[in-house]
Formats: sequence, structure tokens, C-alpha cells
Amino acid sequence: MFSGIDEVDWASMEHAYGPADDVPELLRGLASEDPAVREAALDGMYGAVHHQGDVYACTLACIPFLFELAVDPGVQDRGSVVELLTSIGGFDLDEDDEAEIDEDEIEGAANYAMAAAAVTAGAGVFFELIADEDPGVRLAAPLALATLHRHPVRVLALLRERLPVEPDEEVRLALVEAAGRVALRHRPLAGRVAEWLGRLASRAHSPGLRLAALAQLARCSPDGLPGDVVPVVSGLLREMRSPPEGSAAEGDGPDPDAEPVDPESEPVDAEPVAAGETCRGEQVATPTLVGQLRSLSAQENAGRGTPWAADLLRTLHVGLDDRVGDRTALLADQLRSPDRRQRIDAVRMSGGLIRAWRGPYEELVALVGDQLSDPEPRLAEAASHVLEELFGLAAPAADALAARLADRPGDWVKSWASGPPGLGSTVKALARLGDARAVPALAAALERPRVAHDVGFAVGHLGAAAQPLAGALRSRLAEVELDEGAYDRASPLLAGLTGLRAGEATPEVLRVLRGAPSYRGEWLCTAALRALGSFGPAAREAVPELRALISRPGTASATEAAEALWAISGDAEAVLPALIEGLQSPQVHERRAAAVALGSLGPRAAVVAPRLRGLLAHEELWLRVDAAIALWEVSGRSQETVEALLAGWERSRHVRVRVAECVARMGPVPEGSAAAHVLRSELASVRRHNAMDGGYGSHDIHEDEKLLALCRQALRGTGKGTTA
Repeated sequence: MFSGIDEVDWASMEHAYGPADDVPELLRGLASEDPAVREAALDGMYGAVHHQGDVYACTLACIPFLFELAVDPGVQDRGSVVELLTSIGGFDLDEDDEAEIDEDEIEGAANYAMAAAAVTAGAGVFFELIADEDPGVRLAAPLALATLHRHPVRVLALLRERLPVEPDEEVRLALVEAAGRVALRHRPLAGRVAEWLGRLASRAHSPGLRLAALAQLARCSPDGLPGDVVPVVSGLLREMRSPPEGSAAEGDGPDPDAEPVDPESEPVDAEPVAAGETCRGEQVATPTLVGQLRSLSAQENAGRGTPWAADLLRTLHVGLDDRVGDRTALLADQLRSPDRRQRIDAVRMSGGLIRAWRGPYEELVALVGDQLSDPEPRLAEAASHVLEELFGLAAPAADALAARLADRPGDWVKSWASGPPGLGSTVKALARLGDARAVPALAAALERPRVAHDVGFAVGHLGAAAQPLAGALRSRLAEVELDEGAYDRASPLLAGLTGLRAGEATPEVLRVLRGAPSYRGEWLCTAALRALGSFGPAAREAVPELRALISRPGTASATEAAEALWAISGDAEAVLPALIEGLQSPQVHERRAAAVALGSLGPRAAVVAPRLRGLLAHEELWLRVDAAIALWEVSGRSQETVEALLAGWERSRHVRVRVAECVARMGPVPEGSAAAHVLRSELASVRRHNAMDGGYGSHDIHEDEKLLALCRQALRGTGKGTTA
């Protein structure tokens, strides 16, 4: 084994962390009899040689030796090697990608192409490995074939031929998954695959295999799903919880429709799947990461009779896509299951569904709330995290949240090894509902030596219900030492006082404003000025201080101070010069702040209309939007504002809430107008406007629900089409 490995000039190559002269040791480690050595070697391959899916010259040089490892029956954990080869060779570079490659990326793109060619050239060995004695190899080989082999017709025939004789249930599921991959990568075969999957799903196979067939059918041909897919899947899940003895392969025999493998088959015209379809494990250069992932997986699946069921259900949900009703009904059934692990999976998937899609979720949310009383800590914790993100949508679970809050005061505040403490998920979820039952937990948080960093935001959501906390907020703010750590300690308290509009705290806020240290002092001053502005006329004693600040134009604090002075005194003449100066700042964020403040002056700032109009062509989108809104507020002329706002709406989804806020304030949108069309189109969309693949923000649901409410408000009075 490894003939010629020492003749490769590894030292002349590099991987993610420097010279690649350690690669031979990693390759030999993959063949070690010591499991710890094999694990460390695999970790090094993913962490450095194939870092986050990258392909280097040393990665290419490894390919022949990885194939040697994959076919040597004396090597253990060969399934991991097959998976590594699949990842290295499974990158598809389509025409769109090629058009976007710049000069600096040419070498990397060439490496991907060479890796795909090299691994594909050797992919024939996976035909033999699909019947290997090692179940781990048999588990990895089907996806390798589906991803890498040039002859998809042969691959599909082999998958169908192998299924009836494969003894391992998890490998059988991998065969079905590979068929789905073939259909996705080679669309001309999708109909043939869908027909086979449909037969598997309807015959007397094991419930796991039927569920796998339905999941892949949802991925590659969702129109082929049965109309009663929800009760069918629910029935399969019940069977899987208590399968009849000996039923793992019940009804499985030779597939009468299986096609014999024809070694002379020609490939069909392929439509490669996007790069994102390539399955890769997490590839982070952290020592023993592979071991950590395996350990976490083992903990998660401990005691599960069917640890792969959650993956099948996730695949099914992805395939069902925008069929929100079916997905909601399926999750509701899962949340009623006696199987706690199935409910944990359902809670997590419920969060993913609500995060990405709009729909009526009252029943689903109530069922998630029911999990809060379960003694299984992972289940209750998962439920509280999901509810935390829902804001107003969590209302059906309010009583359950309050009950858990009262029952577990130890969870009100979470402490971490580093960084400030934070509120527990249950506290945040209840506060975001504006529910006064969260107040005792916030009061307790304010009594701790270090205040939770997010307590101010929770107070802001509670509004008047949190008024009893004003005294504690004032007292804690008065105790803050104005040193380099002042911002971290004072900002949560200032945010809470801002949310309460607690004008009686003006002396404490002024102390912070006057004594702000140089470190993060600008941030601290901004927080203090916003608090004073929120107090309005109740903060009159701050007027001299604010006048002094706006006498120093050209600074961010001058703009913030002018905005606060206007909110307190209503003296437009005093603040206009500073805001006009801010509108000319070289810093875009200062110009935006000035535009927003000028808009709050309304017609009293009409003199700046020409300057605001000039900003409608600025290259920065957010500044264009803020200037357009301010222009309407100072001039009352809506036509040019609406045109600019609709252009911004189409340009970026991120400005839509800000745009809708302005349009709603303008009054009912005229029937048949461009704005009405845009708003109705938004309301008709099932997908949330800010849904992202592969990531999300903690306030995404809240922002999208706010957008929907604003769209309805803007359309109110225009007749039909005012509801989503």
C-alpha cells in the first residue's frame, strides 16, 4: 500500500494550514489499527487537506492513495474514506459558476475540476464496494456512485438490484437516498426514479423503507406524492415506534421491475445538481472534531430504535417545501407522539418551518408549548428556544411559558464562562409577548451583581407592564462606574429606561452622558441621548447639555443631541443647523441619522427638501430610502418618495419593513397603483421575505410578521386582497 507516496513532493504543496509535508502521515494514519489514530487522521484530512470543501494540489495528490485505502479489506473505517472521496470529487462547477470566476479563483476552480475528473475516473470501484462485507462501506458506496459515476442508468439499475438482498436497514435507506440523488443530478431519469419510489412507498416493505421512498419522492418529484401523504407518514411513524417482530424486511423480495446492470450502458444527458447538493460533513480544522461529532451523534441517538428517522423526516419536509398545510399537520402529529425523541425532532423542525414560511400556526405553537412541561430537559429546552424566536406568534403558548417560568426560577438568567449573563429563553419569549408575568424574572435579573445584557430589550417589549422596574433601573444606572467597562454595564439599563420612557431617570442618564469614558464613549453617549429623547418634555433639565453638544457640528453626537433636543423642546430653529450639517457628513451612517431626524421635524424642515431630493440618487441604498422618507415627511409630496421606495423594495428585501412603515403612514394606498400591486404580491407570498438558506436571524420572524401587518395597514380600505 501507498507505493510511491514518498516520491511525491509534498513539501512543495500547501494545505489550509501551511506546508503539506504532514499529509503522508495523515494517509498512513487512516490505515492504522488504532481507532484514535484513524480518527485524528480523518480529522486532519477534513481540517487541512480538504478544509471546508477546498481542493488543493495536495488534495489531488491524495486521491490515488485514498482509493487504495477504500478497496483494501484490511483497513477499518473505510466507509469514512469513501465519504471523503465523495466530498473531494463531488463538486459541480456549472456554467454560471464558470462565468463568475475571477483571475484569482482560476487555480481553485481548476483543482475542483481535476478532483471531479480523478475521482469520477475511479468511481467504478464503488460498484464492488456496494456489496462489501463492511456495513459502513456499503452505507457510503451508494451515494458515492450516485454522485460520481458517469453512467447513471447503470447506477440506478444496481441500486434497484441491490435493495432486495441488502440485509442492513440503514444501508437499504442509503440505496433509496442514492436513487433520489440520481434523479436530482440527471433530470431525464427523474420520472423513472419517481415511478420506482412510488412503488416502494406503496408496497408492504418495512415502514422505514417506505418513509425513505416518500422522502426521496418529495425531493425529486413532489407531484408524485400521495394525496394523503400526512396520514400515510403518521401511520409509518407509528409502525416504526413499535414494529412487529421480524418485520424489518417484511414483504421484500426481488424487485420484478429491477433492471439488470448493463456494463455497456451509455450515460444519459445529465443536468448536474448545484454545488450545494453535494453532501459534505462539517469540515473545520479543530483537533478531534470528528470524534466530537461522532460523540454528539451517539448521544443524540442513544436509545433510538430508528436513529435515521429524523433525517428522513427532514428530507421529507424539505421536499414538501411550500406545502405548509401538509407540513404543519405532519409536525402536529409528531408533537403528539409518545416518543420524546420524535417530539424533540418535531420541535426543531417546527422552528425551521415557521422561520421560513408563513401560515396559520396557532395549533402547532400550542403543541410546542405543551413540551415545556415535559421532564425531559432537552425537549423543554428546545421548545423554549423555538418560542423565543416567535414573538407575537408565541401567544398560544403564553400560559405554558408562564408556568415554566414560575416553576424554574433558576433558569431566569443564564451565566457563561465568558461574557455577560443573558436572560433565559422562557423569560425572553414571555417578555416578547408583552406578558407582565415576565416582570418578576426581570426584577430578579436586575438584583444580580451583573445585569443580563439583554434585560433592556425585554423591558422594551413589555412597555408599560414593566413600569415597576423603573426604580431598579435608575438605581443600577446610578451605581455604574464610568470606566472602560461602562458601556457594557450601562447600555442594558439605558435600553430599559428608553423602553419605559422613564423621564424621572434624567439625572442618572445625564451623569452617564457627562462622564462617558473615551473607550466606547461614543456608543455610550448615543445610548444616553436616545434615552433622553424618549423621555420627551420630561427631560427638560437636559436642554442646556444638549444645546452645548449641538454647538459642535460635524460629529455623530451633535446629530443625536439635535434629535433628542427636538423631542424634548420642539425647538426646530435650534436643531436645524446641526442636522443640515449632519446631512453633509462624509459618513453614510451620520447622513442617515440626520435624514431620519429631519423627517421627524416634518414641515418645519421643508428648507432641506432639495438636499434630500439630491440624495435619492446616492449609491447607498439605505441612505436613499431614509432620504425618500424624510422628503415626504418635510414636503408632503408622495409621488417621488413612493417611486424611490418601490425601487428600493425591489432592490433589497432588507429595506422592505422600513418602506412599508412609510407607505402605511401615508394612508390607504390607491387601488390599482404600483404600490398596491407590490404590497399585495408580498401578502400573497408564502415564503417569508427574509428567509435564508443556511442561516437565520433571531428577529427574522418578528420582522416578517411586522412587514405583513404594515402591508395590510397600508392597503386597508382598498377592498379585496387585504389579507395574506
